[in-house]
Amino acid sequence: MDTAAGLTDSTRDFLRALASDTRMQIVFLFADGSSRSVGEIATELGIGQSTASEQLALLRRGGVVRADREGKTVNYRADPDGIRAALDELQVRLAACCPPGT
Repeated sequence: MDTAAGLTDSTRDFLRALASDTRMQIVFLFADGSSRSVGEIATELGIGQSTASEQLALLRRGGVVRADREGKTVNYRADPDGIRAALDELQVRLAACCPPGT
């Protein structure tokens, strides 16, 4: 569904997902292409597992990360397709309002 600002709900969720220092730190953990469990993320960032889990849920909703279950463990990794879709939409919207070279 398009919002009044002209962005889809999924792209708005993407922007919300990135609007936190903690969530940005989590995203940067995946820059090397690796996957991590909630416990690993919590340990690396020095936050509680419940906090890491809450932040990962928002990142999943925003299409920034995806979860893969391996036995009892859920591993998270960057979601290139979700990120690309949101960035493509943002690029179109920005080009319409703010064309390059103007």
